[in-house]
Amino acid sequence: MPIRAVCFDVGETLINETRHWDGWADFLGVPRLTLFTALGVTMERGESLRRVFEIFRPDLDFANVRQLRAAQGYRYDFQPEDLYPDVVPSLAELREHGFKVLIAGNQPVEAEAALHRLNIPADVIATSAGWGVAKPDAAFFAKVVEAACEPPDRIAYVGDRVDNDVLPARAAGMLAVHLRRGPWGWMHAEKPDAEQAHLRVDDLTRLAVLLADL
Repeated sequence: MPIRAVCFDVGETLINETRHWDGWADFLGVPRLTLFTALGVTMERGESLRRVFEIFRPDLDFANVRQLRAAQGYRYDFQPEDLYPDVVPSLAELREHGFKVLIAGNQPVEAEAALHRLNIPADVIATSAGWGVAKPDAAFFAKVVEAACEPPDRIAYVGDRVDNDVLPARAAGMLAVHLRRGPWGWMHAEKPDAEQAHLRVDDLTRLAVLLADL
């Protein structure tokens, strides 16, 4: 059946998170290369990213860490330069082809307003925090179906991670698209489970054409 809606993950799918992690390195008081190395090792081991914070700040109260950063002037936000260059034109092309465009990823609720401020061409912008459920929980993908107002087999889900995006989207009955960019995208592309993706792409530039051809 033809795809009618396309839902996108956020981090390292639409948003380049380099600036985001630079800020965390500064907050933790470690060189940025050190933090990025720890991130890579943690990812390779399949551990939670919280482990990175435990390495450098075992005393950190994770429940209040965002309040601590806010006290230092931090504000959760995205800037136009955080968007990967192909995002706006590719999502606009999808809408021109008649696809519904949704954005929904594991993000704090503040990400919804931050994405709206970027004027990304999307019909729906949602977050795991706003929905109260996070990937890879099947309930998250049920929320995608509800937001798209389409059956699962009419929806494509695009993400950089095999564990959080490809496998649960496929299990939900959606067309799973793996995007090989960002650290997870490149590392997960080498995993055997990456073959479970219905489509594998290196960028978003031809996505509208590829989905229309299906």
